Amino acid sequence: MHAILTWILWMPILGMLVVLIMPKEKEDAIRWLSLATTAFTFLLTIVLYLKFDQTVPGIQPAFAIKVPWIEQFHIYYSLGIDGISLPMTILTGLLFFICILSSWTIEKSVKSYFALLLLLESTVFGVFFSLDFFLFYVYWEVMLIPMFFLIGIWGGENREYAAVKFFLYTFFGSVLMLVGMVALYFVSGQGESSFDLLALAGGRWHETKMMLFGHQFDFDKIFFVMLFIGFAIKVPVFPFHTWLPHAHVQAPTAVSVILAGVLLKMGTYGFLRIAFPIFPQASIYFASMIAWLGIINVIYGALCAMAQTDVKKLIAYSSVSHMGFVMLGLSAMTIQGMNGAVLQMFNHGTSTAMMFLLVGILYERSHHRWIVKPDGTKGFGGLYTQLPKFSIIFIIAMFASMGLPGLSGFVSEALIFLGMYEKFTTITLIAAFGLLLGAAYLLWMFKRMFFGEVIEENKNYEDMNSREIFYMLPLCVAVILFGIYPAPLLNIMKASVGSLVTMLSSF
Repeated sequence: MHAILTWILWMPILGMLVVLIMPKEKEDAIRWLSLATTAFTFLLTIVLYLKFDQTVPGIQPAFAIKVPWIEQFHIYYSLGIDGISLPMTILTGLLFFICILSSWTIEKSVKSYFALLLLLESTVFGVFFSLDFFLFYVYWEVMLIPMFFLIGIWGGENREYAAVKFFLYTFFGSVLMLVGMVALYFVSGQGESSFDLLALAGGRWHETKMMLFGHQFDFDKIFFVMLFIGFAIKVPVFPFHTWLPHAHVQAPTAVSVILAGVLLKMGTYGFLRIAFPIFPQASIYFASMIAWLGIINVIYGALCAMAQTDVKKLIAYSSVSHMGFVMLGLSAMTIQGMNGAVLQMFNHGTSTAMMFLLVGILYERSHHRWIVKPDGTKGFGGLYTQLPKFSIIFIIAMFASMGLPGLSGFVSEALIFLGMYEKFTTITLIAAFGLLLGAAYLLWMFKRMFFGEVIEENKNYEDMNSREIFYMLPLCVAVILFGIYPAPLLNIMKASVGSLVTMLSSF
């Protein structure tokens, strides 16, 4: 089973290479090959789940790979998986398969589009699998290339601006991460384990001091902040969030799904895999700051969502709000809070993916996304009577995003509240108000779009076709199943999360 991670990681690259050598006129063949590649990759992630030992608290020895890469600097091709990265791996496999299906109607540069999407899938897996800091950084950076072109070429009217802003923000965070990685390499003695994320963990540099601008500082606090900003931009945490609405609104539907469903989670995954384990004392020191930034995300994102007249921008700001709950769970550093945060990473990926896919389906029919148009007239009205299938799936996605009991969002948010109440009682009460705001903007959006009189231009819209229903069903099943019975996910993550919480609580 050692090779399964390599197969998952490199299968999209193999698919991309075949796509690149195919004639560009063979558009249908390119689509089917891309679909087959992502389907096989997703099946491999399911095999990984079935073979996963839920009792092992750390990296699973059965799947770990460590091969010398740049031996002079002790850099390895080191891959592994644990209970924190496995849910993200399954989510990535599922969403990319769905995104290929949702992109079936893409007509512009089909060959390049699907090749870049497959490259993006491989880089995301690389981030979740890497146990070598240098390898992690390579995948983190290479991921920017396909995202930049997917937004900049296939996006909306202001796609170039959105792509450049996304790239610059993320690259700025990457530079800070690079400085932290170099500092760790030298302070660890440039030895065999200088880039090994597992060996670097444990808080060995709590007493280490460094001179900066003529003053002495704690090494772990300075570089925790650098790593935190690098990962916070990706989440995105306020005030580093301003790239997200532009990127979402301008990106094609599939790219918005990947951005919200997977790429934002790479930031919070970075906290769990790198920042917290390597600098546990600094993590505890800054826990209150993380909690306050999280609650700002929750409230600010919800208020911004409430003010939107573009439904896609509304959902983009709702992602800012929901990722705030993940930050709150991480700041609690308790079993319930951390489990809730990791579960919310998965559940938000499914519910928000549903919302963006549904907006994309509606956009294909209407060619706009206005709840209220700039001239003050209604953009949508009475959709419930015109598109009954679409409306039912939209209701499921909306209530899951809202955190309604019986759907997936409720379980993760409840665990987060349970985990943080004793430590951050005031913030917990404010966060509850954020849930109310979330319900308000989602229900208000639904009322304006789906109820009332059917406006003239909505009367010719066709309901969802079989392809669209097919790729929405797995997500519907996921938000309902894990809302009623979250144990399959919680059982995966509990040992790894418990191990991290135990380490943090020992300082």
